[in-house]
Amino acid sequence: MNKINLSQVPVEHRRSPKGRFEMERQHVSLALGGTKNIGPWGGGHPFDIELATLLPGKANYPMHSHAAQTEYYIILSGSGLLHSAEGKPEELVAGDHVICHPGDGHQIENVGSEPLVYYVISDHHPADVGTYTRTGKRWLHPEGRVVSTEDVDYYAGEE
Repeated sequence: MNKINLSQVPVEHRRSPKGRFEMERQHVSLALGGTKNIGPWGGGHPFDIELATLLPGKANYPMHSHAAQTEYYIILSGSGLLHSAEGKPEELVAGDHVICHPGDGHQIENVGSEPLVYYVISDHHPADVGTYTRTGKRWLHPEGRVVSTEDVDYYAGEE
């Protein structure tokens, strides 16, 4: 068994080049001995847990969906919006729980005046492909590569 206090978990600050996407994260499961992006097949935990903080006016990531991963959010404080591929944003407040299944486009944005603080719990898969729903880019997991795709014939380059 492993135990750690949240005060012992390092804070990672993440910011996009133009500052639209900015957050602080504490990788709780990594601090408990997990391995980044590696599940039980590689000696890691079956899920990741992180505590995230979004400052007012910031979003966590570009709108995206996962092919395999499920993410579960627990809103602790603040207020925001959960954007989805379906259109109308859902309001988020303390006490809300949200689950995003594979294929569900999602993005969290802080539209309040206080920090938006939440836990995210995500399961592990040997491979996942994230799709950025606004641009069509793909994020390849666990490699961490982001690629742009184009339509081609099924047999192109095969014969």
